Amino acid sequence: MTRLDCNKLPVIFLLTATVLGVTACSEAPDSTAALAQSEPAAVTASQNEPRNEVQLRWTEHGIPHVKANSWEGLGYGFAHAIAANTICVLAREFVTVRGEQAKYFGATEANINQDAFHRALLHQDKLDEYLSYASADSTAMDAGYIKGYNDYIDSHRGAMPESCNNAPWITAIHESDLARITLGVGIRYGLGRVANQIASSEPGLELAQLQPLDLEIDRDMIGSNALGFGSALTESGRGVLMGNPHYPWQGSSRFHMAHLTYPGEIDVMGVGLISTARIAIGFTEYVAWSHTVSTALRFTMFRLDLVPGNPMAYRLGDEVHDIEAMEIQVEIPDGMATRTVHMTHLGPVVVGQGKPWTDENVYVIRDVNYENYRSGDQYRDISNARNVEKLRTALATHQGAAFVNTIAADRDGGALYADMSAIPNVSAELLERCAVDTGNPRVITLNGSDPSCDWQVDPAAAYPGLMPPTEQPSLITDTYVSNSNDSYWLSNPDSRLEGFSPIIGDEQTTRSLRTRAGLVMVDEVISSGERFTQQKVKDLLSNHRHYGAELLLDEILEICADQVSLAEACAILASWDRRQDIDSVGAHIFNQFWVNARGLSEHFATPFDLDDPFNTPAGLTTENEDTRALIVAALEAGVASLQEAGIALDAPWGEVQFAMRNGEKIGIPGGSGGQGLFSVITARFNPENGGYTPITHGNSYVQTVTWDENGLPDADAILTYSQSPEPDSSYYSDLTKMYSQSGWVDLPFTDEQIQAQLVREEILHF
Repeated sequence: MTRLDCNKLPVIFLLTATVLGVTACSEAPDSTAALAQSEPAAVTASQNEPRNEVQLRWTEHGIPHVKANSWEGLGYGFAHAIAANTICVLAREFVTVRGEQAKYFGATEANINQDAFHRALLHQDKLDEYLSYASADSTAMDAGYIKGYNDYIDSHRGAMPESCNNAPWITAIHESDLARITLGVGIRYGLGRVANQIASSEPGLELAQLQPLDLEIDRDMIGSNALGFGSALTESGRGVLMGNPHYPWQGSSRFHMAHLTYPGEIDVMGVGLISTARIAIGFTEYVAWSHTVSTALRFTMFRLDLVPGNPMAYRLGDEVHDIEAMEIQVEIPDGMATRTVHMTHLGPVVVGQGKPWTDENVYVIRDVNYENYRSGDQYRDISNARNVEKLRTALATHQGAAFVNTIAADRDGGALYADMSAIPNVSAELLERCAVDTGNPRVITLNGSDPSCDWQVDPAAAYPGLMPPTEQPSLITDTYVSNSNDSYWLSNPDSRLEGFSPIIGDEQTTRSLRTRAGLVMVDEVISSGERFTQQKVKDLLSNHRHYGAELLLDEILEICADQVSLAEACAILASWDRRQDIDSVGAHIFNQFWVNARGLSEHFATPFDLDDPFNTPAGLTTENEDTRALIVAALEAGVASLQEAGIALDAPWGEVQFAMRNGEKIGIPGGSGGQGLFSVITARFNPENGGYTPITHGNSYVQTVTWDENGLPDADAILTYSQSPEPDSSYYSDLTKMYSQSGWVDLPFTDEQIQAQLVREEILHF
């Protein structure tokens, strides 16, 4: 049942019915119905053991509910559902991790380097190590996933979305390919950030030949919010969770909704990335959890001392080790291209600006997620946790979360924050003793030629070189926990987490405006004496408040009042509701002001106060002439940019920030997290297209979960960009339109709820 302002969620691309069986229901895309007429009849249950049968039920907005009697069957149905919605994007990702981009999409330097990187790092020995580590459950589920994917593409040749129909690069996958894609996703924000500098490494390059080296994650492009409330603050006494990952709106890092049930083993609903074969964020009968990108570093650089006169040999204590030169062949349309990747015992050589390969030194990178083989079992155990204590135990047991915090709530009223993830075991003492090239605190470089400076091995950790979970921050409470991509420190301002290694994050420092916005809104509810409900938690996001404006606009308007040339803009700003809802008028003026007000944070009147960390710094030094000049100049530049683009100063926000779907303009609420929007949407100002479009990143899968009086999960959610990335899908824009109007979806979890929203059912056999 769809309802605006209350309850509802995602969508799924029902491109075609399975070749193995269809049960018709009330709704189906035209392409599905047409294909079903030409497909063979379903194999009956009597011809197969029930263990080889998978029930795939599709509910409103194309949400798949997969039920199977084995791990293999669960993987089979899951792959079929993902492929039905996202086959073009998913298949393209397999091309990437196989190192076949140049073969199919052109022999550009970037494609060849990316291919060489993936071929060198995801070699067969590494894949075999990954495959040997998994449990029998994970191995079986992966085997089913591979078969489900392959059966889907075999049975849907010629009936795929227009963007990839009959594409030669959609080919069968094998167990090594699934290992490649899992490892490839994990290293994307570590090793993957310097793929070009790894594939082009060689000694003696001149400074002008060195590529820029950007190892810092852009937290405006990968982020999240999450809040977990416990029994002391909720009206029902049960936990309430709000998860709000900020992720790309295009590509393989889009989320995909699904519900997986293997009776007696697992029953979980939520999302994974298109490129991941598990539910990574979601809920069960007992717990709900979400992730936010953590400040913990997942890799370190190492500087190695070279043997004089030999750039291919380095010292390790009293020993000498050779640098291995791996010659990598990359297939291109008219032959082969060759790249050389250089490897050491710590990892690949990286050559770029600031990290040259000289006669004395060479730099290498070690990525904790290149050694992370535990994610499948990690998410199985999270899904089986009965409360937040057990969920924390699952995190500590596997430490398989790649680069994220975990925020959770349970039906008994517990709330959890934890960064018990894959973090290198680098203590403050080791940093003090071993750090070199210390100019950038967010890129750690250690003395790699001193064996004692490598990541420390602790038997309490899930894998050698990981920081043990006892040294990682976590908190269980009956009040609340939060994270908006700052460090663990203020996860709960009344229970501050302190004393951890700097590699995890900073403490006692200014928080971002987005973190502060969330903490302020939570504090307002607590201070009022009210208790949190699911609706109140949803309102924290869907009010689209602009905290930066709440903090500073009054003083800006005082200065603005003296500027005759800005009279119209200032009058509009004065009437602005200080939100970025689609009906808000004036938001775009403030947005463009902020873009031009570089250095505004240097003009705060009240400095950061450790005793009031989410209300400070605050105010502006309006008596300062430099402050006044900066504000006037930024307002003038912002207004001019809008006028030059032909955008009316009194245009509502939804006319200025929007997504285009098949020629239809859909206003998108939310805005910049850097400006203090808790409801984050990132889009570049595009004067040629009339505003902020296309949307590149931001609110994606938003879930609010609690439990009713019977202990059953009550989940409302929205998938902002809709379930399918394909323009010819029936589920390309439906949820985007709903999100535009601050609508939600009731997620059907029980059999009765699924039946009430049932669109069609398939019986698959494998």
